[in-house]
Amino acid sequence: MGENLNRDNMIKSPDEIIKILKAEAIGDKCFEHILGYIRAGMTEKQVADEIEKTLFALGAEGLAFETICVSGVNTNQPHGVPSDKVIMEGDLLTMDFGGIYHGFCGDMTRTVGIGYLSQEQKQVYDVVLKAQLASLDICKAGVTCFDADKAARDIITDAGYGEYFIHTTGHGVGREVHEAPRLATNSEDILAENMAVTIEPGIYIPEKFGVRIEDLAIITEFGIINATNSVKDLIIL
Repeated sequence: MGENLNRDNMIKSPDEIIKILKAEAIGDKCFEHILGYIRAGMTEKQVADEIEKTLFALGAEGLAFETICVSGVNTNQPHGVPSDKVIMEGDLLTMDFGGIYHGFCGDMTRTVGIGYLSQEQKQVYDVVLKAQLASLDICKAGVTCFDADKAARDIITDAGYGEYFIHTTGHGVGREVHEAPRLATNSEDILAENMAVTIEPGIYIPEKFGVRIEDLAIITEFGIINATNSVKDLIIL
């Protein structure tokens, strides 16, 4: 996530929010489909291709960004590129994707298990989910982006994984998938009503695995409207 994010339209109009909600709803439907599609023995590229095909079939007019679909050790790369690696039992599989609806982007990430997972994998997933929920819980108009990041980062750090949370907690979304504000340790931005921001903490352990969970939140005076409705409890396929 670069420093030079578009700051021209951080506050979205009601019409723009509806388009973002619809873009994210396409992502939710895509995830529902892909859960029934994934099988051990498929490659990352196969699953990524199915995600993209499904986004278009559901009404997306384009991709918000290049789909991330990584498994096993490749999940330790936050922006990993789908490869010919075969998805195996015991793997985590991270999928980060979004479609464009009437010019506005969706963005969501889910991490699932294939066949079975180790206790360490389950523990890391639990920490990331708690961090993500904590950040979502404090987000509302008037909260600093620093504090929104800190809410997630503190939980990950307290659990002993702080050095493995190697990106910001989130960013604005609109016509571009990466816009201002930045939810980061060095951010001076303040959340305002009708911003659309991602909340996406992650843990990435070198040579092992990673976990990221991402929702797209609409900021209100009283909290958030979560545009992402896909289940976040750990799924093992």
